[in-house]
Amino acid sequence: MTTTTPRPTPADTEQGDPRLDADVRLDVDHLARVLLGHYPELRLGARRLMTDERLHRIEGQTLAEHRDRVLGQLRILAAEGDVHRSFPARFGGADDHGGFLARFEELTHADPSLQIKSGVQWGLFASAIYHLGTERSHDQFLRDALTVAVPGAFAMTETGHGSDVASIGTTATYEPETEEFVIHTPFRAAWKDYLGNAGLHGTAAVVFARLLTAPAGAPRVDHGVHAFYVPIRNPQTMEFLPGVGGEDDGLKGGLNGIDNGRLWFDHVRVPRTHLLNRYGDVAADGTYSSPIASPGRRFFTTLGTLVQGRVSLDGAAVTASRLGLTIAITYGNQRRQFQGGTGDEVVLMDYAEHQRRLLPLLAETYAAGFAHEDLLAAFDDVFSGRNDTPDTREDLETLAAALKPTSTWHALRTLQTCREACGGAGFLAENRITGLRADLDVYATFEGDNTVLLQLVGKRLLTDYAKGFKHLDAVKVARLVAERASDAARFRTPLHRALQTVSDVGDPRRSAGQLRETDTQRALLVDRVETMVAEVGQALRPAQKADPATAAALFNSQQHALVEAARAHAELVQWESFTAALARVTDPGTKQVLTWVRDLFGLTLVERHLAWYLVNGRLSAGRARTVTSYIDRLVSRLRPHAQDLVDAFGFEQAHLRAPIASGAEQARQDEARAYYRAQRASGDAPIPEKHTR
Repeated sequence: MTTTTPRPTPADTEQGDPRLDADVRLDVDHLARVLLGHYPELRLGARRLMTDERLHRIEGQTLAEHRDRVLGQLRILAAEGDVHRSFPARFGGADDHGGFLARFEELTHADPSLQIKSGVQWGLFASAIYHLGTERSHDQFLRDALTVAVPGAFAMTETGHGSDVASIGTTATYEPETEEFVIHTPFRAAWKDYLGNAGLHGTAAVVFARLLTAPAGAPRVDHGVHAFYVPIRNPQTMEFLPGVGGEDDGLKGGLNGIDNGRLWFDHVRVPRTHLLNRYGDVAADGTYSSPIASPGRRFFTTLGTLVQGRVSLDGAAVTASRLGLTIAITYGNQRRQFQGGTGDEVVLMDYAEHQRRLLPLLAETYAAGFAHEDLLAAFDDVFSGRNDTPDTREDLETLAAALKPTSTWHALRTLQTCREACGGAGFLAENRITGLRADLDVYATFEGDNTVLLQLVGKRLLTDYAKGFKHLDAVKVARLVAERASDAARFRTPLHRALQTVSDVGDPRRSAGQLRETDTQRALLVDRVETMVAEVGQALRPAQKADPATAAALFNSQQHALVEAARAHAELVQWESFTAALARVTDPGTKQVLTWVRDLFGLTLVERHLAWYLVNGRLSAGRARTVTSYIDRLVSRLRPHAQDLVDAFGFEQAHLRAPIASGAEQARQDEARAYYRAQRASGDAPIPEKHTR
């Protein structure tokens, strides 16, 4: 579908002819195909399934009703939803890891509770059995997990330790006499907590515990965190099994279709074969073995197999942002408020501030979507085995740790802004935005707390920075550091700022033209990342020769700077993905509009961090003012295409299910306008009091 929308004349255009903007056409169908990414047919198939009313959330249900409905929906998906794609063919799968997640993300349209409960069952419980177990585990446990004959929990997080999995307290002590592991919770802080399916429905759990062995005559050895398959409830009575206890987490801030709960274990015995033994095994006599000699590498490899949770949350956050913006922009194009001097009230999207609130968020959502497709491709590349090496796994983990925080925080900001942009209508549960906002709140802290994940990214950036010094002697290192410091100082000198100011003030349009160049945007974004990482790296150099306590204190003092550098890196990744995606757009008009969207995203990032660019001398005050003014021009330029840009997301009313985005508002406005026009035409319109004086 190609659309042409009249628009107000902008101050100027890139070509210098204000008439050319009005001739730009956006091909919605072409853009929609681009946005479907690497798995278009799988996504479209999942969206067709999401129009099934059996899978839709019913607002206003009680906690018990919502949970019961989502469990029933889970079983519908097991039978009809093609949810086993990432598993082996002998279990009904297709060994298709990227396609599995592409379909999984689309569940957000129906109900985020269904998406997350599905993630618990297949993305965590079943996937842990598959990725951490061997064929022994697969044959024993996997089929029942996939069919939901055994609803399962993923028992990693403890009340006392969330992100710090290495420090969990639950133990699994092996007894050679009985060939059993004894699972035990030694103190209250070691209770497993916030576990989906643990509160009510789960009959088994994959429990993460410290594996302890004591070969004959030898002291006990702690082999670190391993995973065990542990039955927790009688499937007939749904009562806890002997030694297992727990509590229901009860009502939460969102995702109340999921029965989150707590579990504890009092010397619960499971057979030796219940150890998921891909990365560590225990022989009958208690001898421990592992294909990975290093305990640290073994631990990170174990956790790395579970990265798909972060990948899927990144995609779900993008979907939620798209839903919110589609609802808000559609409503903004129909809802009218205040007289505009033409006799009719003005649609909300024609107000400059309304555009400024929503369109930069739309641009960032496009960037997040393109970055997610790159993440999905990297995930499939590794998990399919096509390119599975320690380095590619580390790259994947770093990319997921960068994008999941960025997209989930963005989704929360976007949904809140969309709610406010829709006024009182946005606060009504029937219009879904508040429900989506509540459900996505926890995305910022589960599958890895966002701030902790960015610390992981920052550490990787520091490691890569240090590699630049690895093969240099001390003299060359000192020279390189001095050159970088000199370069940073050069940007801060009054002379450099004065020269840049002179070049800026000649022609504002020329200055704006430089800012919209791809190379200029890339240079600004790359420079910020590299400078921030270099400054942290230089600040931490004394830690190399310091005692552990001093080194830890020094690292702690740089923690905020490290997190900010990781944020800057994630933003750069999104911008690069957006820029690369432009090459996949073949329709000229669509490519032009999408380039404006990319420019809006890039310059919004610069504006967001304008203080940094000014303090560090990367932009003059004159150029900084140009950033904001050009953003305003881009927003105005994109206003006629706003509806097309959200329509390209490809959502039907069955996906949105928001009355304010159904056309009902347009019908109300048309009725009101017709009423007043008829009054004026008949001469029956009342006379304003001020006209009688």
